[in-house]
Amino acid sequence: MDLLAELRSRKLLAIIRADRADTALDCVETLVEAGITALEISLTTPDGVEAIASARSRYDADILIGAGTVVTADQANAVADAGADFTVTPAITRGAHRSVELGLPLLCGSLTPTEVVAALDLGATAAKIFPAKVYGPSYFSELRAPLPDAPLIAVGGVDAQSAPKYLAAGAMAVGVGSPLLGDAATGGPLAELAIRASTFRTELNI
Repeated sequence: MDLLAELRSRKLLAIIRADRADTALDCVETLVEAGITALEISLTTPDGVEAIASARSRYDADILIGAGTVVTADQANAVADAGADFTVTPAITRGAHRSVELGLPLLCGSLTPTEVVAALDLGATAAKIFPAKVYGPSYFSELRAPLPDAPLIAVGGVDAQSAPKYLAAGAMAVGVGSPLLGDAATGGPLAELAIRASTFRTELNI
C-alpha cells in the first residue's frame, strides 16, 4: 500500500478517540457508510488495540484502519499484531521508532521544521503537523518553502471550514477528531456524525 498516495486521494483521516471500544466501532461503521475510508483509532480509547483488530477484520483492505497515539514500542508491537495499516504518533516517540523498525507506515507528530526533518529522517511516511491550529493554514505555506517535498498532514483543530484551506496551503491531507466525531465518541447520535461526515466530504470535494 502506498499510504501517501492513498491519503492524497482520500484527503481526510478520521481520528476516533472514544470512551469505549464498542463506541469506537460504531463510529467506524457510521463513517465508512458515510464514505470516509481512512480512519485512525486512538489508543487512548479503552481496549483500543482490540477495537483496531475488530475493525480491521470487518472491512476490506480498501478501508484504511490505523492506530493513533502510539507512544511506546510495546504499543507499536501490539497494533502491528492487530493488523493496523499504519501508526500515528504525537511526537518522535519510542513507538515511532518501533513502527519504522516493523515497517509500519508512520505519520509522526511534528510542529517545527526541525521536528519535521527529524521525523522524515527517522523514516516516517509523513509528518503530522500538530497542533495545526496553533499557526493555521498559512504555516503550511511557510513550511513548504524550505521543505517543498515534505509530506505534511494537518491535525489539531481542523474543522470543515478550515480543512480546504490547509490543503490549499500545502497539506496533503487533514486529520480530524472532535470537529468530526463530536459527541458520537461518547455515545452521542450517530445520525449527526453521518451529517458531519457529509459536510466534510462536501467541503473537501471527496
